[in-house]
Amino acid sequence: MENRITQLFGVEHPIIQAGMVWASGYRLASAVSNAGGLGLLGAGSMYPEVLQEHILKCKKATSRPFGVNVPLLYPDIEQLMNIIIDNGVKIVFTSAGNPRTWTAHLKTHGITVVHVVSSLKFALKAQTAGVDAVVAEGFEAGGHNGKDETTTFTLLPVVRSQIKVPLIAAGGIATGAAMLAAMVLGADGVQVGSRFVASNEASSHQLFKEQVVAAKEGDTQLTLKELVPVRLLKNKFYEDLQRAYENGASKEDLKNLLGRARAKRGMFEGDMQEGELEIGQVSALISDIRPAKQIVKDMVREFEAAKLGVSRL
Repeated sequence: MENRITQLFGVEHPIIQAGMVWASGYRLASAVSNAGGLGLLGAGSMYPEVLQEHILKCKKATSRPFGVNVPLLYPDIEQLMNIIIDNGVKIVFTSAGNPRTWTAHLKTHGITVVHVVSSLKFALKAQTAGVDAVVAEGFEAGGHNGKDETTTFTLLPVVRSQIKVPLIAAGGIATGAAMLAAMVLGADGVQVGSRFVASNEASSHQLFKEQVVAAKEGDTQLTLKELVPVRLLKNKFYEDLQRAYENGASKEDLKNLLGRARAKRGMFEGDMQEGELEIGQVSALISDIRPAKQIVKDMVREFEAAKLGVSRL
């Protein structure tokens, strides 16, 4: 398939692997890129020197395009950006901040810039800032997302009607059929997170992967809107949060309960009770752990089958 996204990134399939914290290291990013999609390193859980290491290893593991996802609220953001530029990375996805801050600077170094948004308002701001594409992420998505709880299938056509740059859909997409549906609603490509968490190459802990596979409909919830909204698997930490809300917890109380490094504790170190387990609603559809190459292949096959099915209608 060739369209605006495959042309923009120089890839075979318009499938982007999300740059998820504690999951998206060089093994996953290079595997997705080698399979014809676009792999992303997740800089949100990497110190600058760790990002440097993963970029170099990714370059050795694939000759195909790959990128880096950078949350703009990261405290060492300038160091991260300098490492990206100095190492010749040509694709950067930004999130969690103002795209005006870094877009122009990155583009002067020949870098393709994409920004992740959860509303039309921020999609328009990103386009004005000069990004090359926008990711519209519905609240079904795992990790941190929008406060407004706008679903992917509502957000996509709204954003598509107002922006001219290529549009990438995210949130609730784990199959080729969902990819087709997103593209019918105006997306040029899809960004996939949760499905790639349950891959052999993801750097997340095996216990977390197994928890994702075991998840059923209703096992995730968007919470912590007072801080930064995040979708979590329900576990002891989530139940502790619910009790705190019932007891009238203040914003400061919630910060103290969250503490530091809780996401690492859960998703990377494997504490399934006290850790923060970020995953999307679509985890209910994920039934196994597969190689990333197989995930891409299956999505493309399902996409083509879904197209044939729709044509019969």
